[in-house]
Amino acid sequence: MEIWNQTSNDFILLGLFPQNQTGLLLLLLIIFMFVLTCLGNSGMIGLILLDPRLHTPMYFLLSQLSLMDLMYISTTIPKMAYNFFSGQKSISFLSCGVQSFFFATMASSEALLLAAMAYDRFVAICHPLHYHIHMSKKMCVKMILGSWALGSLNGLVHTVYALHLPYCKSRAIGHFYCDIPAMMRLVCTDTWVYEYMIIFSAVLVLLLPFLGITASYGRVLFVVFHMRSKEGKRKAFATCSTHLTVVIFYYAPFGYNYLRPKSLRSPAEDKKLAVFYTILTPMLNPIIYSLRNKEVLGAMRRVYGMFNPRK
Repeated sequence: MEIWNQTSNDFILLGLFPQNQTGLLLLLLIIFMFVLTCLGNSGMIGLILLDPRLHTPMYFLLSQLSLMDLMYISTTIPKMAYNFFSGQKSISFLSCGVQSFFFATMASSEALLLAAMAYDRFVAICHPLHYHIHMSKKMCVKMILGSWALGSLNGLVHTVYALHLPYCKSRAIGHFYCDIPAMMRLVCTDTWVYEYMIIFSAVLVLLLPFLGITASYGRVLFVVFHMRSKEGKRKAFATCSTHLTVVIFYYAPFGYNYLRPKSLRSPAEDKKLAVFYTILTPMLNPIIYSLRNKEVLGAMRRVYGMFNPRK
């Protein structure tokens, strides 16, 4: 057994790319995607705040999704880039805990928020006459606060537990951020109970919301298919397909990564899958919701006109 020098509490992040020219080019691509993600999601938040026509439950939920994506990607990429350029792969024990907490919180909160967004579309399409009752501003706020609160609780429980485990092996984490399952490989005690706790948590915040989304959209597609209005059918189908695209991009790799036991996982595969839900999905969300949404495109033109009035 490799014993770690107990005088240091720092962890080592092995990173995503090798320290060579190829790794540099790939990292620059990731940084470019990070900038696009920040611009896209901050732009979406600003657009929703500035345009009164977007002050509806659907877009308030979307603004929270953009906020979560901003915090999500900012938790991992800046530290990864700093470590690569500085040549120092260390991360302090406290910083690792903070990173783990925010990552787990954003991951859980976003999964729950996507379920809330699916419920919003379910009510709007299947029960349009009762939409303002079931999706009032009060209900919208409850959904948003509930997503943040449950996500924070999940992140706190996992982080506190992980940081109290004894790390007597090498402190080199085979990941580009402090991923708790990757940290479990460094613990010197048997972690089989906690491994199943991770799977149980993934079932609660990933699998159950995904099954709920699937069931609700099954009903939605049935209603859309029987709509008489071609315009209403087209609009409803576009909205549903947009949200389902985001759901699949997020839940599929995340669920595949965290719903498997430790024996079926490998560090290399975990890192590759993590790229999807930590980098690609936050970047694609504002693109998907803007390019396939006429209301968002219209809001862009109106807001652009506010700051560039014709003479």
